[in-house]
Amino acid sequence: MAPAWAAGPARGPSRPEFWRSPLRGPWLTAVLGMALLFGITILFVTGLLSYAAYEPDLAAVNDQTPDKGWLGFYLFPWPTSPYWLYRVTQGVHVTLGVVLVPVLLAKLWSVIPKLFAWPPVRSPAQAAERLSLLLLVGGAGFEFATGILNIQLHYIFPGSFYTLHFYGAWVFIGAFVVHVALRLRRTVRALRAGPGQPAPDSEEAAGLVSPRPAAPTISRRGALGMVGLGSLALLLVTAGQSVGGRLRRTALLAPHGQEPGAGPNGFQINKTAASVGIRPSDTGPAWRLTVRGAGRQIDLTYAQLLGMPQHEALLPIACVEGWSTADQRWSGVRLTDLAALVGLGTHTPRVLVESVQRGGSFSSVVLSEGQARDARSLLAVRVNGAVLSRDHGYPARVIVPGAPGVHNTKWVTRLTFGESAEGETV
Repeated sequence: MAPAWAAGPARGPSRPEFWRSPLRGPWLTAVLGMALLFGITILFVTGLLSYAAYEPDLAAVNDQTPDKGWLGFYLFPWPTSPYWLYRVTQGVHVTLGVVLVPVLLAKLWSVIPKLFAWPPVRSPAQAAERLSLLLLVGGAGFEFATGILNIQLHYIFPGSFYTLHFYGAWVFIGAFVVHVALRLRRTVRALRAGPGQPAPDSEEAAGLVSPRPAAPTISRRGALGMVGLGSLALLLVTAGQSVGGRLRRTALLAPHGQEPGAGPNGFQINKTAASVGIRPSDTGPAWRLTVRGAGRQIDLTYAQLLGMPQHEALLPIACVEGWSTADQRWSGVRLTDLAALVGLGTHTPRVLVESVQRGGSFSSVVLSEGQARDARSLLAVRVNGAVLSRDHGYPARVIVPGAPGVHNTKWVTRLTFGESAEGETV
């Protein structure tokens, strides 16, 4: 006697007749799948580059994912040249992520009957495939949702965005690789077969063709065109935040309310002095810059810092949220010159940079030797010819070519060359 489930469910989305769109089929799904194959691959690579740019292997203060283990196998020293590298890689990562949203939604819509296939489990192999599908769909939703919330500065996550997004990405990409391995041949065959629909009960239909389709109101190519127009619209309202120029005016999806007016200091910020607990007394006349290293310590007043040789560098600020500024003209003291005060100027080691901020993340960071030794790496005191505003880090902030924005620490109070705050070698 056949098992009770053999006849299928009595009603609901698990019956093929429930899904009546005449557009669903292997060709449409294959086209969307190939777009995601290339797009998600680029997203993953640029995401890995973004993680590497944070230099998590340098020190614990840089690493937002302390239990990464072998998942950090690929990490490498992040370069300072070209100085716009992070601006490009993270701009591509964020912009492409937003642009792919219509493609992802269309792909999920095209395969939704498969999620309700009956019976739920027919064999161990099919159970493994469905589990990978669950991780794929759930992982995609999680990664895209957390990424979009992050670029809008809506930190409503139950934990650190960096940790959640990092581990979520590895779960998602694992399921993605399994899915591609299982479906790539079928996808290629569907593309070669063209947009014509196979018989609903044929192997080529893959459970996607409705046995009782409704009358079409648009062609499959028309549906793809609508998806493409949606992605194009998102490109136009997103890309300007990293491309800059006139396109910056079209960046409607960029974080708003973060530009502190006009003038030399009138370019975007993520956090204000007030939001991280900076008090007037912290940056007032009593402020001192402490420089440590090689067993020596020197304390500088603001006037003494201004009295040191001043240098300029044209550098942007580029943040993990995808936005970046145009090149700003920074002036200040080279990190190598500050290291020389404690006898380390010739071979400047890595440096621990500490801020007076009391709240929020990234109040301190470790910069690599290459970053500290670059002639463009400054402890800046002026920008575009004007004294830094409080929100831009007055009295002094770090500016490093190619580094993520959060590593350009503001309100700096201490530089420790070659040693950590606890006196251990970093």
